[in-house]
This record gives sequence, structure tokens and C-alpha cells, in this order.
Amino acid sequence: MSPRRNRIKGSEPHSEDPPAPFGSSLRRTESYRGEEWVVQTVAGTPGRFYRCPGCDQEIPPGTGHVVAWPDHGPGVEDRRHWHRACWNARERRGANVQRGRGAPKY
Repeated sequence: MSPRRNRIKGSEPHSEDPPAPFGSSLRRTESYRGEEWVVQTVAGTPGRFYRCPGCDQEIPPGTGHVVAWPDHGPGVEDRRHWHRACWNARERRGANVQRGRGAPKY
């Protein structure tokens, strides 16, 4: 068996493109209700609950999910947190809002 070769740092070819910003590999554009939406997969924030507009159920803290917002706007106020399965089934079902008037709107 031959001994393992250690590569010298800097001997690998460098790519000409700068590295992509954090999270951009998980960001994409998809069509929903006749307009383009920016969709990003996130790991989930500890301590934060979100309400999925697809099923009107809470997304527990730390649970991976999808964040989507219209491509044309600033996005911060228009961001919606979806379960992955609900986002994938968004065209097959409508909004299912069942909460009362006094319920929180996450």
C-alpha cells in the first residue's frame, strides 16, 4: 500500500467566481397564483412559532420549513412561513384559515 499524499495548501485550482452568499443555494424562484415568488428553505428558529398559511397549523420552533414572498416587493412584510409539504401542495388546495378573530396571526 502506498502512503497517503498530503496536498499542499494552495495547490488546488481556484475558481474564478466569488463564493455565493450564505443561503443562496437554497433560494429559488417559483410561480404561485400567477406571480413569481422567492422561496427559501430554512432550518427553523429556536423559540419562534410560525403559522403555515396552507394548513393553518403552527410550525414548531426549530422545525425546517419554507419561507416564501413575492418577488416584486420588499419581502419583509410579505414573507410567509410554510410547511414544505404545504408549499408543494399549494396549487391543489386553497387557503384554509379556520382561526377566530382573536387568534394570533403569526
